[in-house]
Amino acid sequence: MPDADAVLRIDGLVKHYGRVEAVRGLDLEVRTGEVVGFLGPNGAGKTTTLRCLLGLLRPTAGRITVFGLDVATDGVAARRRMAYVPGELRLPERVTGSELVASLGRLRGSLDPARRDALAERLQLDLGRRVRELSTGNRRKVALLTAFLSGADLLVLDEPTSGLDPLMQHVFLELVREARAAGATILLSSHVLSEVQRAADRVVVLKSGAVVAAGTVTELRGRARQRLEIWFAGPAPAAELLDLPQLGQPVVDGSHVTATLTGPIQPLLGVLARHQVATLLVEEPDLEEAFLDLYGSAA
Repeated sequence: MPDADAVLRIDGLVKHYGRVEAVRGLDLEVRTGEVVGFLGPNGAGKTTTLRCLLGLLRPTAGRITVFGLDVATDGVAARRRMAYVPGELRLPERVTGSELVASLGRLRGSLDPARRDALAERLQLDLGRRVRELSTGNRRKVALLTAFLSGADLLVLDEPTSGLDPLMQHVFLELVREARAAGATILLSSHVLSEVQRAADRVVVLKSGAVVAAGTVTELRGRARQRLEIWFAGPAPAAELLDLPQLGQPVVDGSHVTATLTGPIQPLLGVLARHQVATLLVEEPDLEEAFLDLYGSAA
């Protein structure tokens, strides 16, 4: 059933490039105040989806609504409530950063100079320099500054920290949290999985133009294989351990066992309770492990 609190709804999105189906039947909802991570490797259909959302591409089929506005018929009104940071930046070369921000501010009808200067200071960005003089990372900072300065209700961010150093990535995460606390909704497409893990409330994973997984970061991490090591006080109960379907790639070396665990740990604990265990080490899976597992197993 459709979520009445959805800021963004994508229903059955299909996009063809000739005979190539870049997006196939994609469904997505983003609710008010959420940060949703949008994941997938190159060619999965992420950027195509975002460009359809922004009205930069016309879908082959399907419907996209933003704040109840159909992007196909009310795209201008929808875009007034959005800010977009594209993965591939093409900024005017001859203007200064300050002039570019002022121009975008005029399009939105307002510009807060104090807020602009505060953001520039946090991003360590010199707005007095011409865009053509800026490094790739500093151009990215200009795009981020304009997005977070906009006060938009929906921020669509495509690889927003590409080219930024770790310090600026940390500042970016602070800005995301502050924007969400102020009421913004954020769709974040990124290859930096640690960044998504720290910022996102939910994650949607694409493969070959379709959603293959969706859920909270905790839920996706729970699907990942966990690496474990066990040291027994005596010989390891190899037969019992090898009989557990949850254990993959088991290696038994005397009293030492290494394996991966998929699914609930209770059956393993039942075996371990019958034997004397010296040490048990279970690594907590991260989002990267879940992502790699999904891409190794999803159809």
